[in-house]
Amino acid sequence: MPISKAWQLAEAAKAAGKPEAVFIGGSFREYAAVSRAVMAILREYSPMVEQTSVDEAYFDLSRARSFERAAVIARNIQKEIQRTEKITASVGISPNKLISKIAADFKKPNGLTIVFPEDAAVFLAPLSANVLPGVGPKTEAVLALQKLKTVADIQHASREGLIDRFGKYGAALHEYAHGRDERPLEEPREAKSIGAQETFRYDTNDPSKLTALLQTLSAGVYKEFVRDGFGAFRIVVLTIRFADFKTLTRRATLAPLGSTAEEIYGVGLRLLLPFLDARENPQKKLIRLLGIRIEGLSTAGAPHLF
Repeated sequence: MPISKAWQLAEAAKAAGKPEAVFIGGSFREYAAVSRAVMAILREYSPMVEQTSVDEAYFDLSRARSFERAAVIARNIQKEIQRTEKITASVGISPNKLISKIAADFKKPNGLTIVFPEDAAVFLAPLSANVLPGVGPKTEAVLALQKLKTVADIQHASREGLIDRFGKYGAALHEYAHGRDERPLEEPREAKSIGAQETFRYDTNDPSKLTALLQTLSAGVYKEFVRDGFGAFRIVVLTIRFADFKTLTRRATLAPLGSTAEEIYGVGLRLLLPFLDARENPQKKLIRLLGIRIEGLSTAGAPHLF
């Protein structure tokens, strides 16, 4: 559940005399570092890796030439991640992205699930319709009204009926239900943004602590910005989360473009200062999370490395 909802429930429980919940702050910088390390391991074994989130990726093992050999490689990947990063990873092996994602969630933690092409429809059949791409809460509710609650129900529905109800997506839904997915693996061509954020161990509105963290985060963002080969950025975004979990973002567009760590910190500081007085924080609420991000990245002006 969202952490804001968990906090509300925890407060209600506390008011009822039940044990108080303990919320442990996260560290996005650490998550991002581990994510990069895991993706690097995948690239040692696969020529094509499509990262979809901090902890999910598709990778191509077609060169293994058999599902059995692919399974051996996947086990080696899991062992390498466990050895170097001290975390588990679950893997799904299948003919396409659709089934691989579902299979990866099938056995956790540290699971390995293989779905052969001829078994795809049978594997999907008993699962809830919401495992299929695009079936969120609203679409799931519409499907349920038509007694289409499982993938098997959709498999038995007419393709024309699904198209009548959902348009082009109806055709895709029919394909997905039968385990067919033609989406190719695609490596992202360019980062859209680079950012970092951190949760304080204790909520604060101490200007020295906030500005010190902002400077540290800005330096980390700039280091990644340079490492990834960029030379300029157009937008700086500040994220603030208060102790009551209300989250606000403020952004500034630079003209001319920015290109230094000092500019990231300087613009971020200008966006932060109103949260230290009545302009953005009239109730003097404590701050639990601070983040800084740059967007509109460009390679213009980046150094050439040989």
